Amino acid sequence: MATTRSAKKAARVALRKRARNKPVKTALKTYVSAAEKLIKSRDVENAQAATASAIRALDKAAEKMIVHPNNAARKKSRLMKKLNQAKAAPKKA
Repeated sequence: MATTRSAKKAARVALRKRARNKPVKTALKTYVSAAEKLIKSRDVENAQAATASAIRALDKAAEKMIVHPNNAARKKSRLMKKLNQAKAAPKKA
């Protein structure tokens, strides 16, 4: 446990920040997983909308430093790569 006054304050601040950031991170995971699920099901139109909302959420979180900007960029890149592959793949009849 923290012993100095500054360490105690830092611990309190970290708890407040964690409480503020946790719902945003949870929502990010939900947006990304929903988009991936739609991409996997080959529902391209809905997948595009879900991907756009996931990217918007990732950008906002990165702007507020809730997630690292490189982490957000990597997730956006991987999501778009999956979406583009799903668009290019022929539909199964």
